[in-house]
Amino acid sequence: MSFSDSETNSFHSSDHKFFRQISRDRLLNEMLASSKTEDSKAWKVLIMDKVTVKVMSHSCKMADITDQGVSLVEELFKRRQPLPSMDAIYFIQPSKENVVMILSDMSGREPLYRKAFIFFSAPVAKELVNHLKCDMSIIPRIGALREMNMEYFPIDNQAFVTDQESALMEFFGQDPAENSRMYNASLNMMATRIATVFASLKEFPFVRYRSVRDESTATARDYLPSKLAAAIWETVQKYKSIPNYPQTETCELLILDRSVDQIAPVIHEWTYDAMCHDLLEMDGNKCTLEVPNKISGELEKKECLLEDHDPIWLELRNSHIADASERLHEKMTNFASKNKAAQMQRKGDGEISTRDLQKIVQALPQYGEVVEKLSLHVEIAGRINRIIRDTGLRDLGQLEQDLVFGDAAAKDVIGFLRKNSDATPENKLRLLMIYAIVYPEKFEGDKADKLMQLAKLSPEDMKVVNNMRILGGSSSSNVKKSSGSVFSLKFDDQKTKNQAARKDRSGEEEETWQLFRFFPVVEELIENLNKGELPKNEYACMNQAAAAPTTNSGSVRSNAGPVAPPERKVPAHSKRSRRTATWAKGHSSDDGTSSDSVLRRASMDFKNLGQRIFVFIIGGATRSELRACHKLTTKLRREIVLGSTSLDDPPQYITKLKLLTEKELLVPGPRF
Repeated sequence: MSFSDSETNSFHSSDHKFFRQISRDRLLNEMLASSKTEDSKAWKVLIMDKVTVKVMSHSCKMADITDQGVSLVEELFKRRQPLPSMDAIYFIQPSKENVVMILSDMSGREPLYRKAFIFFSAPVAKELVNHLKCDMSIIPRIGALREMNMEYFPIDNQAFVTDQESALMEFFGQDPAENSRMYNASLNMMATRIATVFASLKEFPFVRYRSVRDESTATARDYLPSKLAAAIWETVQKYKSIPNYPQTETCELLILDRSVDQIAPVIHEWTYDAMCHDLLEMDGNKCTLEVPNKISGELEKKECLLEDHDPIWLELRNSHIADASERLHEKMTNFASKNKAAQMQRKGDGEISTRDLQKIVQALPQYGEVVEKLSLHVEIAGRINRIIRDTGLRDLGQLEQDLVFGDAAAKDVIGFLRKNSDATPENKLRLLMIYAIVYPEKFEGDKADKLMQLAKLSPEDMKVVNNMRILGGSSSSNVKKSSGSVFSLKFDDQKTKNQAARKDRSGEEEETWQLFRFFPVVEELIENLNKGELPKNEYACMNQAAAAPTTNSGSVRSNAGPVAPPERKVPAHSKRSRRTATWAKGHSSDDGTSSDSVLRRASMDFKNLGQRIFVFIIGGATRSELRACHKLTTKLRREIVLGSTSLDDPPQYITKLKLLTEKELLVPGPRF
């Protein structure tokens, strides 16, 4: 069987392509375009199953697919019209049911299509290939039979998910021994999908994982990262037989689970991106707004897609919401002052010369497009700022971060709850979750009940706080049976004398915004991994017999010793201090006609990036962790790719945490 992959590892390419771009190029060029043969130049049908249609939709748009000669997209298990004069491209999972459907389509005297170009999303078993070949009538009709090894779902230029929304409940809710079949099936699916990332990118990883610290008290959940690491390692070892697949390590993979940082999923993250998904009602990346009609002035619904194709979104998504708001305002102001059509529109009186009219006509298309896009973002930012103001979110956010950095204590939390009794139940619950992580002793015995009464939360809400112990290592059955037992979370390794959950990181490179001090644990772990300073007793490596590095990143490794990342000279860390800056400050901006700052960042020299770092979090990742990966890619000169079972915003995460002790799982849908 031939294998469809690029001839060279993208890491060695002179023009660096980011993770999502490589995924898109492979689907379009190596799969769809490769089916164009001399006797097959007509329009084609693309047939996918429920999983691969998600893979495709996360990387490509319909226009991209059409450009490759596909006129019709069909679902494998739906009734389809026979098109015997057209070729079909099958992009499917390697399952027996799917192979049987292909045989049904293509065998016999009257097949549905002229030829079948078959591409599997993951490694296919020999038995399935033999099953295809058992019908002699189908063999001449197969134009291609290849493994694409693409069964992951890109959600960002540097992020993917395995689309396992219930992973947190499956792996941390019920004890694995009670449901081993589901546990093993989910783990194997996760490992397979992660492994296809490395096959697709032609990367062979150092597989590192968060190891068990105390085996005498460890639960089955504590072994989850090591089990996943072993399953991935076993799979990628088999990829060495793939043509052009590297035989030595080319990247780093660090496997964690959600227990590594329970603060990141619930603390208010103050970036434009996080605020949109946390505070607004969004459908995936689609935001629906009511804006005045340009002519009538009546309110009408407008949909805004917050995605990579929007340069303004790309520029501002990781900016503090106050910074983003200021820059949007400056863009509108500068555009109006510099754009001729906008100036004429503002004057609205006086006779217009022919020359001025010509300039207006020339500028109007750009004027309408830019202003509409800017206006939508201004409306979104304005709505977020109104919610922040109306809910008193700044004071809450300040208290949250003060707790994390050890600048607030019990009296501050109690004072806030008494003073802000009208705060939303969700915001009070999130505050108590952070409080419980930093001060677990404050939830021992009946103390939790008193806090619940003070916050006016229901027992159902407080179940979420109680369920955090499960992520900390307690048995789900013990949590259900003894809600009054000692509240204990495994965060002692992160605390300083003043009981902070994060250490103060002084010596920052640039000024910080108020409420922008927080950083996820993942950020620190990636920096330590880059320097080769991850504690070996806490983060083990599967590559025990692998080569040891001899030079800087990108070097060839020899078989001289144990695994360790190369020592690298990197710039000083970007630190966060305790200093609180003002809520608003000046910021340079372009005139709004283009996102110049995005282009400047995009033009950064990526030709000499070091080895990729992949971080995978079992149980859901957060937008603050995605922001950290974007930031560190620029800082460390290495592409950081974040992977997880899902990308969760705080409301989703809280719902999942509540379900840890429920028997029937009603999982909220993904919001990419």
